[in-house]
Amino acid sequence: MAMPLRQTIRVGTYLVEQKLRKREKFPLIVELEPLFACNLACEGCGKIQHPAGVLKQRMPVAQAVGAVLESGAPMVSIAGGEPLMHPQIDEIVRQLVAKKKYVFLCTNAMLMRKKLEKFTPSPYFAFAVHIDGLRQRHDESVAKEGVFDEAVEAMKEAKKRGFRVTTNSTFFNTDTPQTIIEVLNYLNDDLKVDEMMISPAYAYEKAPDQEHFLGVEQTRELFKKAFAGGNRGRWRLNHSPLFLDFLEGKADFPCTAWAIPNYSLFGWQRPCYLMSDGYVPTYRELVEETDWDKYGRGKDPRCANCMAHCGYEPTAVLATMGSLKESLRAVRETVAGSK
Repeated sequence: MAMPLRQTIRVGTYLVEQKLRKREKFPLIVELEPLFACNLACEGCGKIQHPAGVLKQRMPVAQAVGAVLESGAPMVSIAGGEPLMHPQIDEIVRQLVAKKKYVFLCTNAMLMRKKLEKFTPSPYFAFAVHIDGLRQRHDESVAKEGVFDEAVEAMKEAKKRGFRVTTNSTFFNTDTPQTIIEVLNYLNDDLKVDEMMISPAYAYEKAPDQEHFLGVEQTRELFKKAFAGGNRGRWRLNHSPLFLDFLEGKADFPCTAWAIPNYSLFGWQRPCYLMSDGYVPTYRELVEETDWDKYGRGKDPRCANCMAHCGYEPTAVLATMGSLKESLRAVRETVAGSK
């Protein structure tokens, strides 16, 4: 299954508009980080490695919303840090939804049940809960017991109140096809979340744990086996068919990091949220003044093992739009998944 039908139509229309305007580079989704502080210390994340003074900062609402509107992107992923720690996160979401932006609030769900009353269900809004495995694996990945159980209860309560609930799972070289199957089966069949996103662990340069990131061949073999037996078509995966092809080695693409730019307290991050080669104040400067040709596998050694969605999902989406065959395939999977 790809993204929901309404969202697919909106994004498709947006892409056609960019083509008609002959724009070569444009954003599909903005990674918005209105803070870096977090209430967990995950081994695969380096956000809380910032100095204490930076961790205390919170992005003003007008700045957060203004950056998204400046970019023109139809979708926003609000991350951090833990965005539910931001005292005005509900207002940021409310204003973006009012502008008909599709908003995904990424959270570890530790504060979710306490904050649900601050939000209103909307087809433009979804919680995106980070789940990296079943109870033991997930709690080990976040270095705290009880997080998995709290996340599950939070998702159940949110679903009960009418919210869209999605998940985001990162898999490491300690995972096997079976551990992936187990957690996705649970999220898909038992919890019945609306959609799931998956990603191979990427070499985030500030992460404390640098030993468990996946290489390209490891990633392809892992997902090829996990997707076997009809799992890929059965799971409600919020990805384009071509990106799933990419994960299991059936297709390969160049990186288009400019399509999922990161905006944080420091500005627009160059070239993506996994690498920090400086910041600029506007999206136009990011696009026009970054040497995009020097990034990607085979160009920058830091990109050698990256298969993260922030660089390759947009390439897959653009390739889909450029092919009648792939466009029809995506529509078929979207319609089938929406029934």
